[in-house]
Amino acid sequence: MRKEPATRRKRVACAVYTRKSTDEGLEQEFNTLHAQREACEAFIASQRHEGWQALTAHYDDGGYSGGTMDRPALKRLLDDIAAGKIDIVVVYKIDRLTRSLFDFAKIVEIFEAKAVSFVSVTQAFNTTTSMGRLTLNVLLSFAQFEREVTSERIRDKIAASKQKGMWMGGAVPLGYDAIDRKLKVNAEEAKTVRLLFTLYLKLGSVRALHAECHRLGLKTKERTLLDGRRIGGKPVSHGHLYLILSNRLYIGRIPHKGRSYEGEHEAIIDPETWEKVQAQLATNAGRQRGRTSSKHPSLLAGLLFTAEGVPFTPSHAVNHGRRYRYYIERSLLKPGAATERKTSSPANYESEDGLQARGWRLPAHEIEKLVLTRLCGFLRDRGALLKALPLKHKSPDAVSAIFARAQKLAEMCDAGSVADQVEIVAAHVQRIIVAQDRIAIEVDRTALAARLFNKDAVPASEVRKRGAITVDVPVKFRRRGVEAKLVVLDRKHPAAEPDAALVKTLARAHVWFGQIVRGEADGIGAIARAERLDRAYVTRMICLAFLAPEITKAALEGRQPTGLTAKRLIRSALKMPLLWTDQVDMFRC
Repeated sequence: MRKEPATRRKRVACAVYTRKSTDEGLEQEFNTLHAQREACEAFIASQRHEGWQALTAHYDDGGYSGGTMDRPALKRLLDDIAAGKIDIVVVYKIDRLTRSLFDFAKIVEIFEAKAVSFVSVTQAFNTTTSMGRLTLNVLLSFAQFEREVTSERIRDKIAASKQKGMWMGGAVPLGYDAIDRKLKVNAEEAKTVRLLFTLYLKLGSVRALHAECHRLGLKTKERTLLDGRRIGGKPVSHGHLYLILSNRLYIGRIPHKGRSYEGEHEAIIDPETWEKVQAQLATNAGRQRGRTSSKHPSLLAGLLFTAEGVPFTPSHAVNHGRRYRYYIERSLLKPGAATERKTSSPANYESEDGLQARGWRLPAHEIEKLVLTRLCGFLRDRGALLKALPLKHKSPDAVSAIFARAQKLAEMCDAGSVADQVEIVAAHVQRIIVAQDRIAIEVDRTALAARLFNKDAVPASEVRKRGAITVDVPVKFRRRGVEAKLVVLDRKHPAAEPDAALVKTLARAHVWFGQIVRGEADGIGAIARAERLDRAYVTRMICLAFLAPEITKAALEGRQPTGLTAKRLIRSALKMPLLWTDQVDMFRC
C-alpha cells in the first residue's frame, strides 16, 4: 500500500530590511548593512521548519534617517507588501524600520491590511500580537528617554565648559584664529579690532565709524569652509560693527545665556576702553530712543540684545491694512537692508561674517508690555528697592519719600502717555538681554537713584561700584511660523481654569490606548466601530497618549500654552514628533 506524503508547510516569504543613518563606511566590502542582513537571514533559517524563506530581493537603505518615510528601499518594501509578495518583514532592530511612533503606526496599519507580520531579530517579538505592540511602545519610550537624557547631558556639558571659560566653537570672530579648539589672537586682525574701538570713541557714532571703515577699505574676516569655498572678505556693515563693539569675547569673557565668564583666551581690548565704548553705545541708543515723532515709536529700540550680543532691530509688517510691529534679530535682516522695513518672513542667507543667519522675530507689543510690567513691578516692590538702593543710612521719613516717588514713577510707567514711557525706559534701562530661558532687564542704578533720591545726597561711589540692577524674567520662546511667541514662566500668577474639552480629549486618548494594551479592544478599528467614529480620528486620538508629560500636566492644571485647544491638538497629532522636547516646542505658542 502506497504511503501518502506528509503535508508540506506553506511557504512564508520573508523580506529583510536594513538601514544605516549615514553613508559612512558603506564603501567597505562588508559593512553594517551586510551584517544586519546576515543576522536576519540566520534567524529566518532557524525558522525553516515553519516554512520561512528569505526573499532574494534586497531592501537596503544606506545613508537614510529613520525619522523619515522618504526612503527608496522602504518604499519598494511597502509596494511589494501591497502587491502581496511578502508575508513577514524581518529587521535587526526596531529602529532600523523607523524612529517615529506615528510613522510606525502607519506602517503597522499597512502590515495589518495585508496580514504581514513584523519581526525584530534582537528584540524577539512580532506586531501581530497585543503583547508585541505593547513591547514595541515600551521600547520606543525608553529610546526616547535615552535620547532626551543624552541631549540634556550635551547641554549641561556646554554650560559647564563655558563656565570654565572654554570656547565651544562657532564662527571665529575677527581678531582670533581657532587652533586646537582654542581661540588664539591673530596679531594683524587684532590691530583692526583695536582700531575699530579707538575710532568709535574718537568719531562718536557707528554711522561715522562705518564711513571711516569704508574709506580705509576694512573687510570682514575671511574663512575657508570644509568644502574649500572661501567666504567673508566683504565690506564691513553697520550691523557687523555693532556686533564687534558689543562682543564680550574681546575682553576675555565667554558669554552664555545672558551671563559671561572669565575665558581661557587672551583679551584684545582692555577693560577701560571696553567700558567707555559700552557707555558711548548706551548714550547713543538713549538719544535714538528719545525720538518720539514716530506714530508707532519702538520703545525698546537699541536696547534689545541676544545673549551673544546680537542687537534686535525694529521692523514691521502690514497685513490686510493692519500694521504689526516686531523686533528682529540682526541675522534675519539681509546686509544693507534698512532698519525699518516691511517684512513678512525670515531670510536664510549667508551673512558678511560667514554665518548662516537664522534668528527670532519678537512681537513688539508683547515684549514692550512685558518690560513695562516688570519695571513697574520692580518699582512697587519695596523689598527689591531696599536691596537695590543704598537706603540703610536714610531716615524712615526719607525712605518713605523715596518709596512714594518710586510708586509715582511706576504709575507713570504703567498708565502714563507713550512719551512718558519712552522717557522712563530711555533714562533708566541700560540694556535688555534676551536669552532662551530668561529676559534680563538691566536698570541703570545711578540714574534710578538720582531720580528717586531727588534732592537727597546720592552715595555715588557706592552706587557705581554695584553696577546695574538686573531684573530677571523667566520666559520661554516658542516659534509660531517666523514669529516667536513669548511665554512668561511666572509662578506668582494664579493658574487658569483647566480646559474641560482638552482634558476630556487627553483622557479618552489614554482610555483607548489602555484598552488596546490590555487586550480589551482588538486594535484601532474595533474602537472606531464601538464608538461609531472614523478610524483616522481614533488613530489621531491614540497618538495623544504619547504626549509629553509636561504638556499633559500643564493641561490638567490649566497652565497649557495660549492657543493649545483640543481641536488644535487633535489636528496636529499626526505630525507629533517622537521626542518630548520636540513636542513641547511644537505645541507651545
